[in-house]
Amino acid sequence: MSLKNEDIRPEHKTSPNLPYKVEKLLSKTEALVLLCSKASGYWSMVKFAFNIPLVLTSSAMCIINSISEDANEVKIPNIVVNAISVLIISLNNSIKASEKCDLFRRLGQQFLLLAGQIENDDEINDNEFNLLALKYENLINDILFEEIPNRYKMQVVESFKDRHLPLQLNGTIGNNKSFVPPSNSAEIVMKQQNAMNSMGNSNA
Repeated sequence: MSLKNEDIRPEHKTSPNLPYKVEKLLSKTEALVLLCSKASGYWSMVKFAFNIPLVLTSSAMCIINSISEDANEVKIPNIVVNAISVLIISLNNSIKASEKCDLFRRLGQQFLLLAGQIENDDEINDNEFNLLALKYENLINDILFEEIPNRYKMQVVESFKDRHLPLQLNGTIGNNKSFVPPSNSAEIVMKQQNAMNSMGNSNA
């Protein structure tokens, strides 16, 4: 009797500590969602702060040029306003606030989607977890942690103080929860007997 291809389903073995690893990955992903959201908001404010002086200098130039028709009278004010505008634009291009705002916003959305995938999948096997973990690593490599103010990092650490945090925020991976691999009573008894036998041999 031949079996159809669709009737043959590969069995996926699940490691005993997989639920712990899934919980750990979900916690770190949610922490990065919050961190990217705060970083995006910060750089959005910086971008807005640079745009306001540019609007003011442009308005000032229009007012200065409309006051007098003599170019010589408004020459010096125009030079000053133009110099201020060039300085602001140069600083803005150097800091790249707009690019960083867009980067953190995009990463925050992608981490949010990843957290949804982890949370909504009730039966994650080892292969699926490896794919999710790889996606997490690829995303976290794009985060510019040095461009995030320390106060926002501390806020995320405080919010997730009882959960797992990324290495960049925590210092050590998963140091706020210790994993104890499952063991049955027979294994415990065997370990105790081996310990007693080793002590007896040493005394003899």
